Amino acid sequence: MIASASQAQSPFNPATDRIGRVLCFAAHPDDIDFGAAGTIAAWTAAGVQVSYCIMTDGDAGGFDPAHRANIIAMRDAEQRRAAELVGVSDIHYLHQRDGYLEASHEVMRGVVKLIRELRPDVVLAMHPERNWRRIQKSHPDHLAVGEAVTRAVYPALENPFAYPELAEAGLAAYKLPWLWLYAGPDERENHFVDVTPHVEAKLKAIHVHVSQHPDVDAMEAAVRRGMHVNAERAGLPAGHSAEAFHVVAVNGPGTIAGF
Repeated sequence: MIASASQAQSPFNPATDRIGRVLCFAAHPDDIDFGAAGTIAAWTAAGVQVSYCIMTDGDAGGFDPAHRANIIAMRDAEQRRAAELVGVSDIHYLHQRDGYLEASHEVMRGVVKLIRELRPDVVLAMHPERNWRRIQKSHPDHLAVGEAVTRAVYPALENPFAYPELAEAGLAAYKLPWLWLYAGPDERENHFVDVTPHVEAKLKAIHVHVSQHPDVDAMEAAVRRGMHVNAERAGLPAGHSAEAFHVVAVNGPGTIAGF
């Protein structure tokens, strides 16, 4: 069982709500590693199938002008190595331009298509709401991921008449059970996962993204500190580390279509 510490308002109960497949959405290579790599490592260690979808190629990232010509290939290679460290090998791209991502129908159609193909129990995505306490968590591309995925999950994903060409191609409508959002406002977070056994795997994955870290020591200290704060918020013992999510039940036993 994956260790979890949930606030009372979380609809997800790890003792009864089983997860077999997860699809994770992010704006750029490295977003998933910062936001959820510890939880992903716990899932894959428990036998959960996890796939990634990166919406942009990360072409506007990095700090070294010498990397500009090769930055897309560099970031793809970094993401694939980082994913392997937490047990993930299935990576998809929507190839949108870094810094220009929008919750367009092109993007939403791509999201619906991939979810219908993989039919996961959980879709993990960046949060659509801005975090005013730490604006850096709310890059416009991050917000666009959250908005596009949330709009795709309901109603388009489960509506056979939305993007009808997908149904015509054999991708039937699908009712997603769970939407987990990360990198959002603290006040929205209602579910914490104890990732203490997977902290080093998460940090190794983050370290792979060398093109993005001008100050590696400060980055690692900040990540460790954030996980300790999350553990305190979750009521975990001192010295533990946690990742935080806003968990939304999309379709469950009590869900009524259209309400």
